[in-house]
Amino acid sequence: MTRDRSGTGLDRRAVLGAMLTLVALPAAGQGAGLKPEVEAAIREQIGAAAVTHGGIALRVPETAENGAFVPVTVSVHSAMSADDRCRAIHLFATNNPTPGIASYSFGAAIARAEVSARVRLAEGQTIVAYAVMADGSVRRTASRVAVTTGGCLT
Repeated sequence: MTRDRSGTGLDRRAVLGAMLTLVALPAAGQGAGLKPEVEAAIREQIGAAAVTHGGIALRVPETAENGAFVPVTVSVHSAMSADDRCRAIHLFATNNPTPGIASYSFGAAIARAEVSARVRLAEGQTIVAYAVMADGSVRRTASRVAVTTGGCLT
């Protein structure tokens, strides 16, 4: 336990915890730090719908040796019933010349909302996945990928 020697009633851990919280808050927002062209591409696909976090999983490697072949798997947690099903999945790369890298639509007869693909990444960046549900809600997740050799021509 740390003791307050300054007489202010604050200890070092409390101050550091408060500072970390203030630093982390802006990053918790849905579009924290995205370029305007990335935001525009996202809004073109999902519109003005409110975005929630969770209910969607994104699997990517931490480091991709070759940016021309980066494996990506997205799965949406959904019963795939008439009132609880995924209608579309959209993938975006935050530092690619063209941010929208893939869009998938699902019909009512699909049993599971999951896609796997290999995408091209220009450099290390964040991949963002959105799932548009049948009720109009939108789910979001993101993962950072380090790229050793870029896979896009600029």
